[in-house]
Amino acid sequence: MTTDFTSIPLVHTIPGAADIAVERHHYATEHGPLGFDLYRPHQQNTSAPVVVFVSGLPDPGVVALLGKPLKDWASYVGWARMVAATGIAGVTYLNREPGDVVALVQHLRDHAGQLGLDPARIAIWACSGNVPTALGLLARERFSCAALLYGYMLDLDGATAVADAARQYHFAVPPVGLDDLPRDVPLLLVRAGRDVTPGLDVTLRRFAVAARARGLPVTVLDHLEAPHAFDLVDDSPATRDAIEQVLAFLRRELL
Repeated sequence: MTTDFTSIPLVHTIPGAADIAVERHHYATEHGPLGFDLYRPHQQNTSAPVVVFVSGLPDPGVVALLGKPLKDWASYVGWARMVAATGIAGVTYLNREPGDVVALVQHLRDHAGQLGLDPARIAIWACSGNVPTALGLLARERFSCAALLYGYMLDLDGATAVADAARQYHFAVPPVGLDDLPRDVPLLLVRAGRDVTPGLDVTLRRFAVAARARGLPVTVLDHLEAPHAFDLVDDSPATRDAIEQVLAFLRRELL
């Protein structure tokens, strides 16, 4: 039997997350409108900060292979609801290609007043093969912070592990180098110590060392006993603590 990763819920949630409702909206791209979902905090009286959950995969391919786009996976819904339960809006979205996220972010900034969002407090969250797209976004747009979980990073010093994985798993790798990243945007890197995804752990560790050497504000959260996608598959106290630490990082930088 094949595991349906699209329907696996997170192993941890927080009070109030299940009660968060979703609003359906659209943003414009050069190839026509696409949908996005806004998970709004309860009792919002002012413009809310927002976390965008970044996808590095084209949704047409994801749907053809797995039946539903990333924004509708149980884990993405779970993260967006948890973020909203902490007082931060969550946004998940459809794309035709990973680069559509640039148009989404611009839409959120341009329509922040109508949406009840604060355009000066936008963060990004990404995991696994979606992280290179998030890094590309960091290189061209201004954000308050980024949480990057068990992800492929950048190929450094002639390495090809990320490019090799991208060909295998079909995720996007924008042409971005370490020097293109801002030096004043806090980055949280969450490392799964038992991640055996080919080439991933070495790229994450190399990135952390090189980023710190260049003065980027990088924090590494080592979940030493965790496998890849631990938030879906490792129901343990350490995983619950790691999820809470990600939420605490976002609260600290955005609220």
